[in-house]
Amino acid sequence: MAALIGCSGWSYDDWVGRFYPADLAKKKGDWLPYYSRYFPTVEINSTFYRVPNEFMVRSWIERGRQRKGFEFSVKLPQMVTHDSIIKEDPEKAAAQASSFEDICVKPLADAGVLGGVLIQLTPYFRLEGKESLGRLRGLLQILETDVYDYAVEFRHRSWLNERGNELAADVIETLQEFRVANAIVDGPGFPITRSLTARHAYVRFHGRNYDIWFKEEPEDDYRMNRYDYLYSLEQLEPWAPRLEEIVSNSDRTRIYFNNHGRAKAVKNAFQMMDLLKVPHEEKDIDIQDQKRLGEF
Repeated sequence: MAALIGCSGWSYDDWVGRFYPADLAKKKGDWLPYYSRYFPTVEINSTFYRVPNEFMVRSWIERGRQRKGFEFSVKLPQMVTHDSIIKEDPEKAAAQASSFEDICVKPLADAGVLGGVLIQLTPYFRLEGKESLGRLRGLLQILETDVYDYAVEFRHRSWLNERGNELAADVIETLQEFRVANAIVDGPGFPITRSLTARHAYVRFHGRNYDIWFKEEPEDDYRMNRYDYLYSLEQLEPWAPRLEEIVSNSDRTRIYFNNHGRAKAVKNAFQMMDLLKVPHEEKDIDIQDQKRLGEF
């Protein structure tokens, strides 16, 4: 029973001077070793946009092994979750997913540095009768969900029960059947569900920029993007007993902060470590933003 807390990504220029020392600004190869001093896990978002090549995977393995117990969680490519499934092309989705396991998931696992594997579904993939659930089942049948820690993040409310506060019963049963975790999220557009469907758990904090989550950011907005959000301690404190319950009922609980703008994920991850009494190396994070000229 352990809580592994980290961030969604580590390679952000705006973390320099806030988390990374200024002298590492042009030494991006040193960012991951520095990050791993403070966190035991990281979620790699780049695999969602493109399948990594052998060199990249080998690089992650070599750097991950430098810190005992460090692990990478990866995201299934969007060509599977946002393209092939939507186009109802199960054979193509199966081939792509299986290939990703061979190229990325299995090598990381064999090297002992694999965390979880996230299946982040598109908001356009809706639960519309048994056919939608059948497509999801078809994908899970192809994946080695009994070998690797898979989790599914739903992003459309049609996957919820009639009360809209939890996953539908047949969805929960499907995840349980394949030992796949229900990715519990804090963010706009989807309620915070509670169902634990596997022996491992996966939790993501996206921030609460409700106004810009589903639309373009205004040009004069001081926020970098929809992930530029800092949780207050008062917003995180109610999560502590909930996460403690999740941890006590799971073999492994992975918690990632995706509100990466200006190293706010780092600050909130440290705060959550403190709330859950997870030992970590201390570091002050200066997330102070410069004011816009018009605000003076």
